[in-house]
Amino acid sequence: MSRVERLQNKFDQLKIDAFLVSDGANLQYLTGMVDMAGDGYLLVLAQEAYLITDARYQTAFAGQYDDQHLVITRDYLGAVCDIIAKTGTGVMGFEAEIPYTAYSYLDENLVSDLVALPDVVDELRITKSVDEIDRLRASARLADAGFEYVTSIVRPGMREIDVSNLLDAFMRTHGASGPSFTTIVLGGARAALPHGTASKALLTAGQLVTLDFGYFLDGYTSDMTRTFALGTPDDKLVTAYQAVQAAQQAVIDQVQAGAATAQLDAVGRDLLTKAGYGDAFNHGMGHGIGLAIHEGPLISKNTTGTLVANSVITVEPGVYFPDLGGMRIEDDVLVTAEGHERLTTATRDLLIL
Repeated sequence: MSRVERLQNKFDQLKIDAFLVSDGANLQYLTGMVDMAGDGYLLVLAQEAYLITDARYQTAFAGQYDDQHLVITRDYLGAVCDIIAKTGTGVMGFEAEIPYTAYSYLDENLVSDLVALPDVVDELRITKSVDEIDRLRASARLADAGFEYVTSIVRPGMREIDVSNLLDAFMRTHGASGPSFTTIVLGGARAALPHGTASKALLTAGQLVTLDFGYFLDGYTSDMTRTFALGTPDDKLVTAYQAVQAAQQAVIDQVQAGAATAQLDAVGRDLLTKAGYGDAFNHGMGHGIGLAIHEGPLISKNTTGTLVANSVITVEPGVYFPDLGGMRIEDDVLVTAEGHERLTTATRDLLIL
């Protein structure tokens, strides 16, 4: 069954007759074309689909869509309205992230009813095909190699941004098309910023350094975090690191299809709380990855979902001490029917370089 057919099979449940796809990653998932965000829409009806885009994509899609179903225009939304009217389509769902100006146009000109439906294609993307899993494995292997490279060249006196730039060059040279988010390299007290980015700050002896990065390889991204030391770090940080490592492994041990996402969060969070670090862990336990760096499912204490087989998630507990430092360990994990496979396999022991 094709991806579009899987979407069409959800129409009765959603009580819609058509669905308008606008999100870039969802367009890529359904059409195979990268970077189409803002360059058109895919209008999926119960029995057919229309790709509405401009002449830049005409040749690329000529073999995938016939002349009727490949609509070349600059008036994307006008074409949507025309097709809905021509086909007598009733209710059209749309992605809730659509710009208000687009929604306003559709609300004014569309003859069918409109209903906002978040995460429809996103939920389809959670379960990966064999090919997608192979690509995610390859992306994870490249991430392992990237970490090994960084730990071979990083030294006190380098700037955070230097490390980031060298990693970027390594990853691109070895096949990555680019980062899926701004690479995080944080030393010393700056490592207490969970989502700080690499700066001109110098790395110095005795610091913990947190490295968090993800790169697209063949369309699919990794997401990996490691924390290492440049010389002997503060004992408080070493003890906290050991607690984070234990918490991460405890969560990974529970990963399998059917596991409740909130319970997975609780397993690691409770261990860190009992160790005295509850207040120092201030984010969720993980999330899905694939065509985008943040996909479903979300793994946090406020979620109600369960894991499904053939999805890929991150597990990333961390502890952060303002004015001292912090650490996080993150791996990409494939969910299987009876367990899991850790895709990123670089050592999680605290390296002292």
